[in-house]
Amino acid sequence: MTKTITLAHGNGGAENNELIKEVFYEAFKNEILEKSEDAAVIQNGELAFSTDSFTVSPLFFNGANIGKLAICGTCNDLAMMGAKPKYLTCSVIIEEGFEVEQLKRIVASMKKELEINEAIVVSGDTKVVPRGAVDKIFINTTGIGEILYKSISSNNISENDLILVNRDIGAHGATIFAAREGMDINSNLKSDCISLYPQVKALIDAGIKITALRDATRGGVSAVLNEWAKQSDICIEVDEEKIPVCDEVRGICEMLGFEATNLANEGTFVLAIPKDDVVKAIEVLHGFTEASNACIIGKVTQQYNKKVILNSSWGTKRFLDTPTGELLPRIC
Repeated sequence: MTKTITLAHGNGGAENNELIKEVFYEAFKNEILEKSEDAAVIQNGELAFSTDSFTVSPLFFNGANIGKLAICGTCNDLAMMGAKPKYLTCSVIIEEGFEVEQLKRIVASMKKELEINEAIVVSGDTKVVPRGAVDKIFINTTGIGEILYKSISSNNISENDLILVNRDIGAHGATIFAAREGMDINSNLKSDCISLYPQVKALIDAGIKITALRDATRGGVSAVLNEWAKQSDICIEVDEEKIPVCDEVRGICEMLGFEATNLANEGTFVLAIPKDDVVKAIEVLHGFTEASNACIIGKVTQQYNKKVILNSSWGTKRFLDTPTGELLPRIC
């Protein structure tokens, strides 16, 4: 590991994993933390607990802003453990000179997203720092949720499962990149940032058996699949042509040499579902406009344990590795 922190250590990929393992896990080691789930399962499996900090730049972008992202991010982590978001805390660090009107817009979007999740903010903290000490505003949210469906775990995926995504991938990362670089794209490209609890609740209500869920934020779908392969000691084989990618995201990837599977998402999640329940799960997801192209993208095998294989439309295979380097800092 390097002697100093680099931007790559925040990428959600290999360097980020190394930092967490060698510094934080080493210091805070315990059986709950070592499960490496999207949210900690506590109180004998009754509650889920998660925290996240948001530094996205720009603060406002097509489809969302830092406030909506701060609520979606934490509530989605709870939902990925089968939990209904209930109580959140909100801490903000604000730069001197920040416009109150912009702060009100951010808070209003947070309020709206809380209503979608039927959750409330019950505690918080506000700090104001001198100009230049922080870039405009940073937000931290911590959430507690009531687990409605138990035993979801990325440590229990087996060959009985198929791998699905709930929608097309990479929209958030592509949107932030276009906004930050001032790219004048005449298209419908916008962040996929939404609250995922309604979709998860629909799956639970339909009686779908769920093995694992994970929202594909930093590091994208590639990071999720590699984490799952390692945690469950399996091989995941993905068919490249089955992965849904919208034309706008595909165009940015082709123009700039990005891999859509590495791009961050904020309303896209990966599912491991037993084969017998897959058809019903897709039918449930297709009931949501945002999940209209939910589909199977892969399967679980034992060909190369702890690895992800990408099968191309040309009949070739290659390993889909955990992202390395910093593709785009301050994505969330």
